[in-house]
Amino acid sequence: MKKLIKILFSRFAIISFLIIVQFLLLFIGAYYLSESFLYVSLGINILGIICLLILINRTQPPSTKVPWVMIITLLPLGCLIYAAFGLHMILSNKNKKKFHTLTNVVTRYYFEKNECIAELENIDLGLANQSRYIKNTSDCPLHHNTEVKYLSSSEETFELMVEKLKGAKHFIFLEYFIIERGIFWDTILEILKEKAKAGLDVRVMYDDVGSISKLPNNYYKILEKEGIKCVPFNKFVPIVSAVHNNRDHRKIMIIDGDQAFNGGMNIADEYINVKKPYGHWKDTNVYLYGEAVKTFTTMFLENWNATRYTDENYDKFMPNFYEKKEYKNDGFVQPFGDGPRPVYDERIGENVYLNIINNAKKYLYITTPYLIIDYHIIQALRLAALRGVDVRIITPHIPDKKSIFWLTRSNYLTLVEAGVKIYEYTPGFIHAKSFVCDDKVGVVGTINLDYRSLSHHFECATWIAYSKAIKDIKSDFLQTMLVSEEITLKKCKKISYPAKLLSIILGLFAPLL
Repeated sequence: MKKLIKILFSRFAIISFLIIVQFLLLFIGAYYLSESFLYVSLGINILGIICLLILINRTQPPSTKVPWVMIITLLPLGCLIYAAFGLHMILSNKNKKKFHTLTNVVTRYYFEKNECIAELENIDLGLANQSRYIKNTSDCPLHHNTEVKYLSSSEETFELMVEKLKGAKHFIFLEYFIIERGIFWDTILEILKEKAKAGLDVRVMYDDVGSISKLPNNYYKILEKEGIKCVPFNKFVPIVSAVHNNRDHRKIMIIDGDQAFNGGMNIADEYINVKKPYGHWKDTNVYLYGEAVKTFTTMFLENWNATRYTDENYDKFMPNFYEKKEYKNDGFVQPFGDGPRPVYDERIGENVYLNIINNAKKYLYITTPYLIIDYHIIQALRLAALRGVDVRIITPHIPDKKSIFWLTRSNYLTLVEAGVKIYEYTPGFIHAKSFVCDDKVGVVGTINLDYRSLSHHFECATWIAYSKAIKDIKSDFLQTMLVSEEITLKKCKKISYPAKLLSIILGLFAPLL
């Protein structure tokens, strides 16, 4: 009972209730006026036609248009729903202008060394072209002079984070979707407090919705009192708006400008298996040491300044500012960011994945917690398997969200029929988002194979080529596969008809979820 009361009176529940009330009042008011006044009804019909014309002419995947067409044409006042959520600009004009202004400021920090891309081109023209796509769409450059350490578990990552944080000398930046108080965060927080007292520049950015049930309201003020600069990203306010969809799903820890962690792991106890609500939780991350970290630093400062503007010199956060160091060369490393339109013009994360799939020759191994993908990715995976590529995908066996799990499983049949091998991680929930292909290229980061990551959220990942880490990603995948259950064609066809119907309905509206 106490738990129910706590949930009902939580900040998330109260704000959600206020938004629902606003929407209902808008809907009821519009319905009443349209029934009472002919010109209002005519205006709503005209608005519906305008919405359809705008939707049809928008440059977005057909899979995201179909559910909106159904809403506009089949639901009473469906055009108002589209006007409130679908027609709305991804970001306000104010925020759009702010991001574009910052883009002009940070461009010089995304400078790419010509010899780096030329070296990759001499080794592998195909991968050089993939790298160019990332640079041309996200501005994020290719680097060498960077060591990459692949971390196959959150526990291993946690231990290394603590070690590196204790050794910080100049600054620490954290950007995470979820921060939750517990052993993990409390351990990190004590170090951050000590470093802030010692005069280091310590900053924390967390997503307000991602952490809304994990942290008290205005938690950033508590951290500020400890000397830690802090901002909640895109604060959740009780106003009907599609902007609530645009969350900061990135996970970045930066230390002294030349060390960074990136991957699927948030800062909460379930990620290091202190708590096990979904069985054993498996996540993967990378630790970078070297020049490529400047991209993550620039990415962090761009989001930080868009939320809490500060006019500062970025130079002091770049590698070798405080002391000259020689970094080892471990292949090619290209951290990159992605996010909602119009901040990013392309669906960069999706296209990076598609480039790898379409150019795979021998094998392609993927781990993902969700497999909610559109026609383009499904077809790319099918074609890869049909042309003889060994395509394998590992997904969770114990779901964190049942409806999402049904959607994931609904995509199994068409893939398995084409020869894609799918495995479910039987010990629990696999939250890792990684690609590895042909012993040449891999990606580890925050980008899920679902519509939220590929369309709505701010995301980031590390693209790696010809690094020792590639072998480690592949080895970890094969080890994980040994404790996973293969999904055969027979198992795919065992799904009940009610489950199939539910999957079809959920799949139709998945792009809007």
